[in-house]
Amino acid sequence: GITTRIAERLLETGAVDAVLTMAPHPDDPWRPMPVLVTSASDMAACRGMRMGYAPLLTLLEPARAAGHRRIAVIGIPCQVYALRAIEAELGFERIFVIGTPCSDNTTTENFHTFLALLAEDPDSITYLEFRADYHVELRFKDGRKKEIPFLQLPISKLPSDFFPLTCRTCVDYTNVLADITVGYMAGQGEQWLLVRNARGEELLAALGDEVRVSAPGTAGKRQGAVRGFMKNVALAAGGLPLRGMPNWVRPIVGWLMPRVGPRGLEFARTRVEMKAIETVLHLRRQHPRRMRSMVPSHIWGLVKPYGLEPSAEEQPRGPEGKVP
Repeated sequence: GITTRIAERLLETGAVDAVLTMAPHPDDPWRPMPVLVTSASDMAACRGMRMGYAPLLTLLEPARAAGHRRIAVIGIPCQVYALRAIEAELGFERIFVIGTPCSDNTTTENFHTFLALLAEDPDSITYLEFRADYHVELRFKDGRKKEIPFLQLPISKLPSDFFPLTCRTCVDYTNVLADITVGYMAGQGEQWLLVRNARGEELLAALGDEVRVSAPGTAGKRQGAVRGFMKNVALAAGGLPLRGMPNWVRPIVGWLMPRVGPRGLEFARTRVEMKAIETVLHLRRQHPRRMRSMVPSHIWGLVKPYGLEPSAEEQPRGPEGKVP
């Protein structure tokens, strides 16, 4: 993909000495393992999605000790926030940050439970991707492929703590502190890019004519999907069982959504608003006293069209400690 290729080009051209990223653990291909890559040919082994928690930033000190002065870091939002907080103290000449969006994470053990619900032979699954066409794609060791509509995923069979509260209340799906974000939620068969600064432009330019770029398309309306999601999150946040869609309806709606549901940029806006709503509802239920410090003002702007507004106690404080 684009993320891996950018990292390869940085190493090939000498723009960086090393790349900090995740690779599959030798004992479990779905378990992420932090690695320090210094050869472009080794980046191919880092391709793909893995689920689990791994201390990527612990490689910063070994990278510095090895004499690397220019590095790239491929990370999800929570990793990038931590990196930016200490970046000035690290002493590197340059740090390129290639971000990927992140909706939720869980333990690798939990992820294996999820895989077991998707296939009778979960150990033979080699690839999984949540696609912008409302399907999950699975690939197997024997070359088979399987596509599962989102609406037919066994989400109701997962434990309530499958995703931690820290993920369900994260307000940065799009990885705003990265130099460039590479994802798929606004794509219609392609990946999308958010180039955030001059350094991000350098990263994109490193691909040269290997990549074709164009403005993303948009179609459909998101409000109905977001309101339905909000209703389910409100039930879940209150500890009530979700009202599942009848099984006979799921294939019909699963067929319709890629055709009439939000697509392209509208799909991306859908996901951003869903994450904002999820943050507000779960924090209100579980940690109401943290609302003021954990929900920034732009999140309230995203959820206002859906009837969610801050109380006086929830109003975010400004940089001077005052309520705006």
